[in-house]
Amino acid sequence: MLLKNVIHWIDIIGEWSGRIIAWLILLLMLIIVYQASMVALFSIGSVALQELQWHLFALVFLIGAAYTLKYDDHVRVDIIYNSNWLTDRHRAWIDLLGGLFMLVPFCLVVIIASWPFVYNAFIYAEGSPDPGGLPYRFLLKASIPLGFLLLMLQGIGNSLKSWLYLLEQD
Repeated sequence: MLLKNVIHWIDIIGEWSGRIIAWLILLLMLIIVYQASMVALFSIGSVALQELQWHLFALVFLIGAAYTLKYDDHVRVDIIYNSNWLTDRHRAWIDLLGGLFMLVPFCLVVIIASWPFVYNAFIYAEGSPDPGGLPYRFLLKASIPLGFLLLMLQGIGNSLKSWLYLLEQD
């Protein structure tokens, strides 16, 4: 069925984004340990490594959001959603409508609103204003629409799963 294939490919994209993030977290941890050790032992710091830390941290959250949504590990107020009086069918409706009418439009707004910000960063080849800082800051800014595009795609995939569940229940 076409719907199941679409869901499958969206899940594959979400899974790969999570695997990339796992490696970025390992890299981030190694950089933090190295930087902290150099400062503590030799009083030597690096602006570039410090900026790389927050660049990787930003990537973890922007690109990792789709992965956390895929596994339903995102932050949500579960007072109503996990209450005993809601059935799985009710939860499927909440996921379907919440994804289509809240998550997807929000992601579209962020993508559209961030586009001029990212475009200007590319046009001016924006880098760090700090001496010794990282060049190519425009690449980090490009991860804003990319992260929200992945999140929106996973939200669509989750909504399709809910819709498929509701169709199969009838």
